[in-house]
Amino acid sequence: MSTAASSASLTCHSPLLHLPNAPSRISVAVAIPRSLPPLPHLKTKRRNSTTTYCSADAAKDKDSTPIELRYEAFPTVMDINQIREILPHRFPFLLVDRVIEYNAGVSAVAIKNVTINDNFFPGHFPERPIMPGVLMVEAMAQVGGLVMLQPEVGGSRDTFFFAGIDKVRFRKPVIAGDTLVMRMTLIKLQKRFGIAKMEGKAYVGGEVVCEGEFLMATGTGGD
Repeated sequence: MSTAASSASLTCHSPLLHLPNAPSRISVAVAIPRSLPPLPHLKTKRRNSTTTYCSADAAKDKDSTPIELRYEAFPTVMDINQIREILPHRFPFLLVDRVIEYNAGVSAVAIKNVTINDNFFPGHFPERPIMPGVLMVEAMAQVGGLVMLQPEVGGSRDTFFFAGIDKVRFRKPVIAGDTLVMRMTLIKLQKRFGIAKMEGKAYVGGEVVCEGEFLMATGTGGD
């Protein structure tokens, strides 16, 4: 590339026009290269479009499977028809939709899909629908009934009752749209007295929302 330069004369007004003996114009010789050197390579930055993700997982991996295909449904060990054959409860007080795990005579895990159509929401509360804590306890007791009303335990549908609760704590509110996952585990069974003690925990999104100890009367006591 040629480095030869040509000269040109520039005329500009002097900022010192008001000073004594100052020239009204100043001529300056400036060397101008015939060809300019190439500009350094500049990288332009493009503003990324804003994308909203529905979960933290999607934000980490933009190319992941669509969210509607990413999560598997809960398994079905007992469907609602099988549950109705075991529990005597009916609408609006049957609070178990599906059993997803069952260990005979030991434990059960079941779910309750909490929807805005549940009949308790119009009154609890109209402006902030929250599942009543007593109904969470009732739902957990019904899961306990699914364990107790089985041949392995010997409970009777006609004489099975929810006898008491202890150490119950409500950790977080359960609202419309949540899936309540409840685990009930048999801790102690005294067949002679027809009493069973169970431990229960309820979860939403993997976090405990309710827990406590439950006392069941199986109605099988006697000598």
